[in-house]
Amino acid sequence: MKNRIATPLLACLAVTVFSASAQDDKALIKKAHKIHEKAFTVDTHADTPMLLSRGGFDVTKDNDPRTTNSKIDYPRMRRGGLDAIFWAVYLGQGPRTPEGHETAKNKALAIFEAVNTTLKNTASEAALATTPEEAFQIGKTGKRVIFIGVENGYPMGHDITMLKQFYDKGARYMTLCHSSNNDICDSSTDPKGAEYQGLSPLGEQVVAEMNRLGMMIDVSHVSDSTFYDVVRLSKVPIIASHSGAKAICDHPRNLTDDMLKALAKNGGVVQLNLLSDYVKTIPASPEREAAQKAMMDKWGVKDRRAMMAAMSKLSEEDQKKLREEFMAINKKYPVQLATVKDAVDHIDHIVKLIGIDHVGMGADFDGGGALADCFDVSQYENFTVEFVRRGYSKKDIEKIWSGNFFRVMKAVDKGKSMEVASK
Repeated sequence: MKNRIATPLLACLAVTVFSASAQDDKALIKKAHKIHEKAFTVDTHADTPMLLSRGGFDVTKDNDPRTTNSKIDYPRMRRGGLDAIFWAVYLGQGPRTPEGHETAKNKALAIFEAVNTTLKNTASEAALATTPEEAFQIGKTGKRVIFIGVENGYPMGHDITMLKQFYDKGARYMTLCHSSNNDICDSSTDPKGAEYQGLSPLGEQVVAEMNRLGMMIDVSHVSDSTFYDVVRLSKVPIIASHSGAKAICDHPRNLTDDMLKALAKNGGVVQLNLLSDYVKTIPASPEREAAQKAMMDKWGVKDRRAMMAAMSKLSEEDQKKLREEFMAINKKYPVQLATVKDAVDHIDHIVKLIGIDHVGMGADFDGGGALADCFDVSQYENFTVEFVRRGYSKKDIEKIWSGNFFRVMKAVDKGKSMEVASK
């Protein structure tokens, strides 16, 4: 008799608890939506220009991320509540020769032109900004805001005046290097190891010139010793436009706790990368790796980014073939992706270590960034939901989404103005 009474009672209790939980979750999501809708949201790193440069990609169309391999367009930015994004003028590391540097410079200028052409052709939907104030003004019109950054200092070669050319074309940060060492500094992932034990003599000049111009110095991709050289030499706060916490995911691209503390002391900010391998240690898939290597060997490229960059040189027919091969591998050997919760673990760690004022979002979409539940920009509100779930206040969330990064932008620009005034 006792058991028969307990069963429906427990069932009733379970329904009551479930209902309360569902109601709480509904209220939380509603609160998060309200915060997300009002916050000015910025993603500080995306490789969309690679898609723009290859032609045939319509940024005004709501593209399917799984069939087009794209993560960003204006409709998805709106759906995800993303107000502004930094498009990267990215060049992979090539030959460090006068000819190599000249070729890289011309390619970089062509990418700037592709961005400029896109913005001219879509002026009713988006506009270029170079300051937070411009971004807010554009945002009030309902347009998407586009900023520009340069990823890899390789295209400037040894010509320091190229930095001003990049700045005049709208670039407001430059990532000093990429996956290999260049003539500016050591990379965190060059298989040959350190070359300068940090910045080269040219790199020291680059830091000084970027400070003078009011151009943010981006330490994502650089080696630990390069990071410390930059912190020591820069007179203004620095950024890591797309990085994470090494304590949460032990990858060379991420920042150690000591580096995060140095970044905070410098007044800088680290923007969270959403490339799953940098978010969480993902078990290797030998079959997928073998299939990818075979495909890349076939097309004569060494990594995924090189593959995407190489597409612009291919015929439309070959581009289609390469995309189909890549998608076939993804279908046969699906990528195991990290989650929003995994990513926010990085935010939690950084906030506990150095405070709420030094963290933001820089997903690396269109350059490998993707999570299971934030696969493209259309799902960005999931982060705000998770922030609210973990107890972050409206003010905290606004700092993460743009406040912290814009503070650094203003400080770097003010540093330039102060230097001019002192002369």
